[in-house]
Amino acid sequence: MAPDNIRLYPLGDAAIVLEFDGRISPATHRAIQAVSTYLGQHPFPGLREYVPAFTTLTVYYDPWVLSENGQQPYERVSEILRRLLPAAQASEATVAAKKVEIPVCYGGAFGPDLAFVAQHTGLSIDEVVAQHSAPDYLVHMIGFAPGFPYLGGMDAQLATPRKAQPRPLVSAGSVGIAGLQTGIYSLPTPGGWQLIGRTPLRIFNPEWKAPSLLQAGQHLRFVPISEAEYQSRQQHES
Repeated sequence: MAPDNIRLYPLGDAAIVLEFDGRISPATHRAIQAVSTYLGQHPFPGLREYVPAFTTLTVYYDPWVLSENGQQPYERVSEILRRLLPAAQASEATVAAKKVEIPVCYGGAFGPDLAFVAQHTGLSIDEVVAQHSAPDYLVHMIGFAPGFPYLGGMDAQLATPRKAQPRPLVSAGSVGIAGLQTGIYSLPTPGGWQLIGRTPLRIFNPEWKAPSLLQAGQHLRFVPISEAEYQSRQQHES
């Protein structure tokens, strides 16, 4: 994506948003990851944090550090980002070459909405499981809750609307579908996604050096397992 096509606008008085495209796509994701990777390798004075999303990258900065020589902090950050964008996008964003396998026990108590998804889509339960576990998914972003991955690549035939009444508590590790998206609940939280299974893996732990098992730019595949395998893996994770 050409740097001139990236729109910049302020978010409050200490952040700037880079809008890459209005469409969620692998190309947009790669462009965002390239700039994120470059910022991580070449931070500018006053940079606090950068947060990638589906079609945007939000850069947080320290206005005090960037208010030198009477120049407005936002104008200075805009200038810095415009200057680095060509070099950033010329670089390759290689966040993670390794594919992560996520074991999932589908249905039963772990996936109470699997039958509803099958009914809604006109597929059998086995077909839903087969189609959901077939693709390589791209982690577009982490959001909603710490460690929660928003994934791209789900078969459109599996699209199912959110629940009309969200659950007050969804167990960590639950795998759900909402519209054209699928994701994994990283923590026990309220949620309205249709739950089709659960992984025994812990995907978020604030005590880990890297608290989130998954990162934007990684690829993953769901691997169906039995309830006995789930129990065995969960004991290992505990």
